[in-house]
Amino acid sequence: MRKAVITGSTKGIGFALARELLTRGHSVAVTGRTQDAVDDAVERLRPAATGGAAVHGFTVDVTDAAQVEKLWSAAVDAMGGVDLWVNNAGVANTTRPIVETSLEDVRTMVTTNMLGTVYGSQVAVRGMTAAGGGQLFNVLGGGSDGRIRPGMGVYSATKRGLDSFTRALVKEVEGTSVRVGQISPGILITDGWLREAAAAPEQVAKQRKMLNILCDHVDEVAPYLVERMLASTRNGDAIAWLTTGRMTRKFLVPRKDDVLARYGL
Repeated sequence: MRKAVITGSTKGIGFALARELLTRGHSVAVTGRTQDAVDDAVERLRPAATGGAAVHGFTVDVTDAAQVEKLWSAAVDAMGGVDLWVNNAGVANTTRPIVETSLEDVRTMVTTNMLGTVYGSQVAVRGMTAAGGGQLFNVLGGGSDGRIRPGMGVYSATKRGLDSFTRALVKEVEGTSVRVGQISPGILITDGWLREAAAAPEQVAKQRKMLNILCDHVDEVAPYLVERMLASTRNGDAIAWLTTGRMTRKFLVPRKDDVLARYGL
Protein backbone atom coordinates (compact mmCIF):
# COMPACT_ATOMS: atom_id res chain seq x y z
CA MET A 1 0.00 0.00 0.00
CA ARG A 2 1.32 3.43 -0.97
CA LYS A 3 0.82 6.43 1.32
CA ALA A 4 0.32 9.50 -0.79
CA VAL A 5 -0.03 13.24 -0.34
CA ILE A 6 -1.62 15.22 -3.18
CA THR A 7 -1.67 18.99 -2.86
CA GLY A 8 -4.57 20.90 -4.39
CA SER A 9 -6.77 17.80 -4.40
CA THR A 10 -10.23 18.95 -3.35
CA LYS A 11 -11.27 19.17 -7.02
CA GLY A 12 -10.02 18.76 -10.57
CA ILE A 13 -7.22 16.41 -11.51
CA GLY A 14 -5.90 16.31 -7.93
CA PHE A 15 -9.23 14.97 -6.69
CA ALA A 16 -9.38 12.45 -9.52
CA LEU A 17 -5.85 11.20 -8.79
CA ALA A 18 -6.77 10.76 -5.12
CA ARG A 19 -9.87 8.78 -6.04
CA GLU A 20 -7.94 6.50 -8.38
CA LEU A 21 -5.31 5.77 -5.74
CA LEU A 22 -7.99 4.96 -3.17
CA THR A 23 -9.78 2.56 -5.52
CA ARG A 24 -6.48 0.72 -5.90
CA GLY A 25 -6.11 0.34 -2.13
CA HIS A 26 -3.66 3.19 -1.44
CA SER A 27 -4.14 5.71 1.37
CA VAL A 28 -4.23 9.40 0.44
CA ALA A 29 -3.99 12.76 2.19
CA VAL A 30 -5.90 15.42 0.26
CA THR A 31 -5.35 19.13 0.77
CA GLY A 32 -7.04 22.43 0.04
CA ARG A 33 -7.12 26.02 1.21
CA THR A 34 -10.41 25.88 3.13
CA GLN A 35 -11.74 23.44 5.69
CA ASP A 36 -15.13 23.24 3.97
CA ALA A 37 -13.53 22.20 0.68
CA VAL A 38 -11.33 19.62 2.40
CA ASP A 39 -14.21 18.14 4.41
CA ASP A 40 -16.39 17.90 1.29
CA ALA A 41 -13.62 16.18 -0.68
CA VAL A 42 -12.96 13.65 2.07
CA GLU A 43 -16.65 12.76 2.28
CA ARG A 44 -16.90 12.26 -1.48
CA LEU A 45 -13.69 10.24 -1.63
CA ARG A 46 -14.26 7.95 1.35
CA PRO A 47 -16.59 5.51 -0.51
CA ALA A 48 -13.86 4.93 -3.11
CA ALA A 49 -11.37 3.50 -0.60
CA THR A 50 -10.70 -0.24 -0.84
CA GLY A 51 -8.43 -2.80 0.76
CA GLY A 52 -7.89 -0.96 4.02
CA ALA A 53 -7.00 2.35 2.35
CA ALA A 54 -8.04 5.56 4.07
CA VAL A 55 -8.45 9.19 3.03
CA HIS A 56 -7.34 12.07 5.24
CA GLY A 57 -7.86 15.78 4.72
CA PHE A 58 -5.69 18.75 5.66
CA THR A 59 -6.07 22.47 5.18
CA VAL A 60 -2.89 24.03 3.87
CA ASP A 61 -1.69 27.09 1.99
CA VAL A 62 1.17 25.76 -0.11
CA THR A 63 2.66 29.25 -0.43
CA ASP A 64 3.49 29.10 3.28
CA ALA A 65 6.57 26.92 3.84
CA ALA A 66 5.74 26.37 7.51
CA GLN A 67 2.30 25.01 6.62
CA VAL A 68 3.81 22.63 4.08
CA GLU A 69 6.20 21.35 6.77
CA LYS A 70 3.23 20.76 9.07
CA LEU A 71 1.43 18.93 6.26
CA TRP A 72 4.26 16.42 6.02
CA SER A 73 4.21 15.78 9.77
CA ALA A 74 0.42 15.50 9.89
CA ALA A 75 0.32 13.09 6.95
CA VAL A 76 3.04 10.91 8.45
CA ASP A 77 1.16 10.80 11.75
CA ALA A 78 -2.12 9.93 10.02
CA MET A 79 -0.84 7.29 7.60
CA GLY A 80 2.32 6.03 9.29
CA GLY A 81 4.53 7.52 6.60
CA VAL A 82 4.54 9.13 3.15
CA ASP A 83 6.18 7.46 0.15
CA LEU A 84 4.39 9.29 -2.68
CA TRP A 85 4.01 13.08 -2.89
CA VAL A 86 2.31 14.88 -5.78
CA ASN A 87 2.70 18.65 -6.09
CA ASN A 88 -0.52 19.45 -7.93
CA ALA A 89 -1.72 22.71 -6.36
CA GLY A 90 -1.82 25.43 -8.99
CA VAL A 91 -3.70 28.47 -10.22
CA ALA A 92 -4.36 29.53 -13.83
CA ASN A 93 -5.58 32.92 -15.01
CA THR A 94 -5.18 32.75 -18.76
CA THR A 95 -7.65 35.12 -20.40
CA ARG A 96 -5.59 38.34 -20.47
CA PRO A 97 -2.30 39.48 -22.02
CA ILE A 98 0.65 39.83 -19.66
CA VAL A 99 0.37 43.61 -19.27
CA GLU A 100 -3.36 43.36 -18.48
CA THR A 101 -3.02 40.59 -15.90
CA SER A 102 -3.76 42.02 -12.45
CA LEU A 103 -1.01 42.20 -9.86
CA GLU A 104 -3.02 39.91 -7.60
CA ASP A 105 -3.39 37.28 -10.34
CA VAL A 106 0.34 37.47 -11.10
CA ARG A 107 1.22 37.08 -7.43
CA THR A 108 -1.20 34.18 -6.94
CA MET A 109 0.07 32.23 -9.95
CA VAL A 110 3.75 32.76 -9.17
CA THR A 111 3.50 31.96 -5.47
CA THR A 112 1.13 29.00 -5.80
CA ASN A 113 2.58 27.39 -8.90
CA MET A 114 6.25 28.07 -8.24
CA LEU A 115 6.76 28.52 -4.50
CA GLY A 116 4.15 25.91 -3.62
CA THR A 117 5.91 23.30 -5.74
CA VAL A 118 9.39 24.28 -4.53
CA TYR A 119 8.33 24.14 -0.88
CA GLY A 120 6.52 20.83 -1.39
CA SER A 121 9.51 19.34 -3.15
CA GLN A 122 11.92 20.42 -0.42
CA VAL A 123 9.75 18.99 2.33
CA ALA A 124 9.04 15.74 0.50
CA VAL A 125 12.64 15.04 -0.52
CA ARG A 126 13.98 15.80 2.96
CA GLY A 127 11.30 13.69 4.63
CA MET A 128 11.62 10.75 2.25
CA THR A 129 15.39 10.77 2.48
CA ALA A 130 15.20 10.58 6.26
CA ALA A 131 12.58 7.82 6.06
CA GLY A 132 14.52 5.68 3.60
CA GLY A 133 12.96 6.58 0.27
CA GLY A 134 9.94 7.62 -1.73
CA GLN A 135 8.76 9.23 -4.93
CA LEU A 136 7.83 12.81 -5.82
CA PHE A 137 5.91 13.99 -8.87
CA ASN A 138 5.43 17.60 -9.95
CA VAL A 139 2.39 18.35 -12.12
CA LEU A 140 3.24 20.65 -15.01
CA GLY A 141 0.86 22.36 -17.42
CA GLY A 142 0.43 24.48 -20.51
CA GLY A 143 3.63 26.26 -21.47
CA SER A 144 6.00 23.88 -19.71
CA ASP A 145 7.18 22.82 -23.17
CA GLY A 146 8.17 26.38 -24.06
CA ARG A 147 5.35 26.99 -26.52
CA ILE A 148 3.79 30.46 -26.45
CA ARG A 149 0.02 30.63 -26.21
CA PRO A 150 -2.17 33.78 -26.18
CA GLY A 151 -3.24 34.88 -22.70
CA MET A 152 -1.01 32.36 -20.95
CA GLY A 153 2.18 34.37 -20.60
CA VAL A 154 2.46 34.48 -16.81
CA TYR A 155 0.98 31.04 -16.19
CA SER A 156 3.17 29.43 -18.85
CA ALA A 157 6.26 31.09 -17.38
CA THR A 158 5.59 29.44 -14.03
CA LYS A 159 5.10 26.03 -15.63
CA ARG A 160 8.18 26.41 -17.82
CA GLY A 161 10.11 27.26 -14.68
CA LEU A 162 8.77 24.17 -12.93
CA ASP A 163 10.00 22.00 -15.78
CA SER A 164 13.51 23.40 -15.27
CA PHE A 165 13.21 23.10 -11.49
CA THR A 166 12.07 19.47 -11.67
CA ARG A 167 14.85 18.52 -14.08
CA ALA A 168 17.39 20.05 -11.71
CA LEU A 169 15.91 18.18 -8.75
CA VAL A 170 16.07 14.92 -10.70
CA LYS A 171 19.82 15.37 -11.07
CA GLU A 172 20.26 16.29 -7.40
CA VAL A 173 18.55 13.14 -6.09
CA GLU A 174 20.30 10.82 -8.53
CA GLY A 175 21.81 7.91 -6.63
CA THR A 176 19.68 8.47 -3.53
CA SER A 177 16.63 6.60 -2.23
CA VAL A 178 14.29 9.28 -3.60
CA ARG A 179 12.96 9.44 -7.15
CA VAL A 180 11.58 12.58 -8.81
CA GLY A 181 9.33 12.79 -11.86
CA GLN A 182 6.90 15.05 -13.65
CA ILE A 183 3.35 14.71 -14.93
CA SER A 184 1.87 16.50 -17.95
CA PRO A 185 -1.88 15.81 -17.80
CA GLY A 186 -2.85 17.48 -21.08
CA ILE A 187 -5.81 19.80 -21.62
CA LEU A 188 -8.37 18.76 -19.03
CA ILE A 189 -11.79 20.27 -18.41
CA THR A 190 -11.62 21.11 -14.71
CA ASP A 191 -13.40 23.65 -12.52
CA GLY A 192 -10.56 26.06 -13.24
CA TRP A 193 -10.82 25.47 -16.99
CA LEU A 194 -14.55 26.13 -16.88
CA ARG A 195 -13.98 29.33 -14.91
CA GLU A 196 -11.56 30.53 -17.57
CA ALA A 197 -13.98 29.51 -20.33
CA ALA A 198 -16.79 31.49 -18.72
CA ALA A 199 -14.56 34.57 -18.73
CA ALA A 200 -13.84 34.24 -22.45
CA PRO A 201 -16.94 32.77 -24.17
CA GLU A 202 -16.05 34.26 -27.56
CA GLN A 203 -12.68 32.55 -27.52
CA VAL A 204 -14.26 29.21 -26.60
CA ALA A 205 -16.80 29.57 -29.42
CA LYS A 206 -14.04 30.41 -31.90
CA GLN A 207 -11.90 27.43 -30.86
CA ARG A 208 -14.72 24.98 -30.17
CA LYS A 209 -13.77 22.51 -32.92
CA MET A 210 -10.14 22.38 -31.79
CA LEU A 211 -11.09 22.15 -28.11
CA ASN A 212 -13.38 19.21 -28.80
CA ILE A 213 -10.43 17.42 -30.37
CA LEU A 214 -7.77 18.19 -27.77
CA CYS A 215 -9.65 18.44 -24.47
CA ASP A 216 -10.31 15.46 -22.23
CA HIS A 217 -12.45 14.70 -19.21
CA VAL A 218 -10.57 14.38 -15.93
CA ASP A 219 -12.10 10.99 -15.16
CA GLU A 220 -10.77 9.60 -18.44
CA VAL A 221 -7.19 10.68 -17.87
CA ALA A 222 -6.68 10.09 -14.13
CA PRO A 223 -6.61 6.26 -14.31
CA TYR A 224 -3.80 6.33 -16.88
CA LEU A 225 -1.74 8.82 -14.87
CA VAL A 226 -2.12 6.87 -11.63
CA GLU A 227 -1.25 3.58 -13.33
CA ARG A 228 1.92 5.14 -14.72
CA MET A 229 2.86 6.70 -11.37
CA LEU A 230 2.48 3.43 -9.51
CA ALA A 231 4.48 1.56 -12.15
CA SER A 232 7.30 4.13 -12.23
CA THR A 233 10.66 2.87 -11.03
CA ARG A 234 12.97 5.35 -12.76
CA ASN A 235 14.25 8.65 -11.45
CA GLY A 236 13.39 11.38 -13.92
CA ASP A 237 10.28 9.66 -15.26
CA ALA A 238 8.13 12.02 -17.36
CA ILE A 239 4.49 10.92 -17.58
CA ALA A 240 2.46 12.63 -20.30
CA TRP A 241 -1.10 12.10 -21.45
CA LEU A 242 -1.25 14.27 -24.57
CA THR A 243 1.76 12.76 -26.33
CA THR A 244 2.53 13.44 -29.99
CA GLY A 245 1.15 10.03 -30.87
CA ARG A 246 -2.09 10.51 -28.96
CA MET A 247 -2.53 14.00 -30.38
CA THR A 248 -2.04 12.68 -33.91
CA ARG A 249 -4.67 10.00 -33.35
CA LYS A 250 -7.08 12.63 -32.04
CA PHE A 251 -6.85 14.51 -35.32
CA LEU A 252 -6.90 11.42 -37.53
CA VAL A 253 -9.85 9.84 -35.73
CA PRO A 254 -11.85 12.67 -34.08
CA ARG A 255 -14.09 11.62 -31.22
CA LYS A 256 -17.79 11.53 -32.06
CA ASP A 257 -19.12 13.02 -28.83
CA ASP A 258 -19.16 16.74 -28.04
CA VAL A 259 -16.71 17.03 -25.12
CA LEU A 260 -17.84 20.51 -24.13
CA ALA A 261 -21.55 19.62 -24.17
CA ARG A 262 -21.22 17.72 -20.88
CA TYR A 263 -20.55 21.06 -19.21
CA GLY A 264 -23.29 23.02 -20.89
CA LEU A 265 -20.93 24.75 -23.32
